[in-house]
Amino acid sequence: MSVVQVKNLQRRLDNLLSEATQELDRSCGHELWRSIGFDAFDGLEDAERRAVANYYYGQWQTAKELLDAIS
Repeated sequence: MSVVQVKNLQRRLDNLLSEATQELDRSCGHELWRSIGFDAFDGLEDAERRAVANYYYGQWQTAKELLDAIS
């Protein structure tokens, strides 16, 4: 993979992380998920908000792991 391709991938992953972070903050109504992880939104009473949070947490985790692997 060329340097340009790696930089583009990093930029895209950063965008995914940013989007997922914003959506998790919105879904949870707070930033506690950043320190306690999955448990912060696992207890949400609204099933739709919990589903959205689960989706974006998976996206956030995947993007973070990929960024860590290529950095």
